[in-house]
Amino acid sequence: MELNERADIDTSQIEDGRGSGGGGGGGGLPIGGGGLAGIVVTLIIAVVGGYFGINTLGGGGGESTGQPLTQCSDDAQKVQVLECRNGLYVTSIQNYWAKQLPDSFGEQYQPAKTHLFSGNVNTACGAADSGVGPFYCPADDKVYIDLTFYQVLAKDLGAPGEFAQPYVLAHEYGHHIQDVLGTEAEMRRRQERDPDSANQESVKLELQADCYAGAWAHSASSTTDKDGDKIFTSLTDADVQEGIQTAGQIGDDALQGRGGGEVNPEQFTHGTSEQRQKWFRVGWESGDPKQCDTFKAGAVT
Repeated sequence: MELNERADIDTSQIEDGRGSGGGGGGGGLPIGGGGLAGIVVTLIIAVVGGYFGINTLGGGGGESTGQPLTQCSDDAQKVQVLECRNGLYVTSIQNYWAKQLPDSFGEQYQPAKTHLFSGNVNTACGAADSGVGPFYCPADDKVYIDLTFYQVLAKDLGAPGEFAQPYVLAHEYGHHIQDVLGTEAEMRRRQERDPDSANQESVKLELQADCYAGAWAHSASSTTDKDGDKIFTSLTDADVQEGIQTAGQIGDDALQGRGGGEVNPEQFTHGTSEQRQKWFRVGWESGDPKQCDTFKAGAVT
């Protein structure tokens, strides 16, 4: 996988809140464990977060603040500095959906910012720390990520591939698509009507986000910046396989087993390794987000 150093990052899409003291507040997510060290335990108990999640708890945190990413104007930094590379990933993902959402669903895309934080953060969905992993907050339409998560992904979860990083972001933007289309809100209503189905509905939502990530991956090599310059100069099937590997490493069954406990399907909220890989492939192989309907009867077994 190679990025084009001449491609422009839309820095307005990125907020850098690291060092802003934006964490703390009461309420928010039920966070367990001790930060990144307890991340696997956190995943199992935090049904609104995890690898990778959507946070819909309201109250307690207040909206986050952050500065635009301005340190990536140098061409060399765009392909060497982690923050800049992620800025290019976000630009690619959002430019893909700006065209694909109207084409596939007849809806206009509404951009969502990615907010970088360190340690902890206050959001419109509540307060969170790095232990919950990356997440999307529909209350403020932002993706939140502590970039040190990639170290956990590589060292602790067995997903060191470079394409794991854009897969993470593409999954979270999949949740944004669900928010724009009303899929997430409808799912919450079904959960309220039938609490016993809450985990099953959550799995369907997460698998659809995986499928949307795969659909982006299918077209990632053709995404361009505002001037028409390609963002990726090279993206191979082997690169995308790293995304599939990542999906396998963060299935509920794999994570529960890695945490040392009994694998309990009744506690699954994101899907098994096999399911996550399957639905990423559906998006990747078809290149069609309309094929990502995990909510239709019999789609998730």
